[in-house]
Amino acid sequence: MQRFGLIVLLALLSGPVALAQEAEPPASCPGCSLPEAQYKRQNLAGADFSKAVLTGAIFHRAVLTGADFAGANLAEANLNKTSATQADFTGADLTNVLFYESDGGKAHFDRAIMRGAKMQGARVFGAIFDGADMSEAFLMGTRFDGASLKGTVLERSNMTDAVFSQANLEGARLANSGLLNARLRGTNLRNADLSGADLYRADLTDADLTGANLSGARLSLAHTNGAIFDGADLTGTYMPDGSLHD
Repeated sequence: MQRFGLIVLLALLSGPVALAQEAEPPASCPGCSLPEAQYKRQNLAGADFSKAVLTGAIFHRAVLTGADFAGANLAEANLNKTSATQADFTGADLTNVLFYESDGGKAHFDRAIMRGAKMQGARVFGAIFDGADMSEAFLMGTRFDGASLKGTVLERSNMTDAVFSQANLEGARLANSGLLNARLRGTNLRNADLSGADLYRADLTDADLTGANLSGARLSLAHTNGAIFDGADLTGTYMPDGSLHD
């Protein structure tokens, strides 16, 4: 009997804790603190998480269409394979965020902190990244077609096989970045800093590099038909034909 009573007592004591653990986090929670919240596969279209603390939260395969994360802290969060079209991440902290194979078309990432973000295979057609810090990010194969990245920091980022066709990278900082095989057809790179960047076999057809800094960059085997280099700094640049520009 004593043992039975002890079991019942433990069950009663642990009951509220178990219920608290099983309770689902709110679908909208502006300004709240929900670190490591679990939102896997949930439909959160139009949800309001502005200025919320969601560090390490799991949104894997969630629907985030039109959701508001402006000013939120999503550092280390998992947004892999999410549908985040037209979502608002303006000014959000997305440090080391996971965004593998996600769809962020026409989403707002302007002024977001995205250092070390992992976005391999993501599709962000027409999205806005103006003034965002994406230094040391992993962007292999990411599709930035028609996106705006004016003044965006992409220094030391890996953008191998990324697509920036018709994107606006005016004034962007891409020093020492990897753009091997990247597609930059018709891209606006006016006054961009590409010093030390690796553009091996990159497609720069019809790209505008007016006033760009390409000193020490590698353009070996790059496609530059129709590209504009007026006023560009090519000091120490390895040209498409393998020669070193003086």
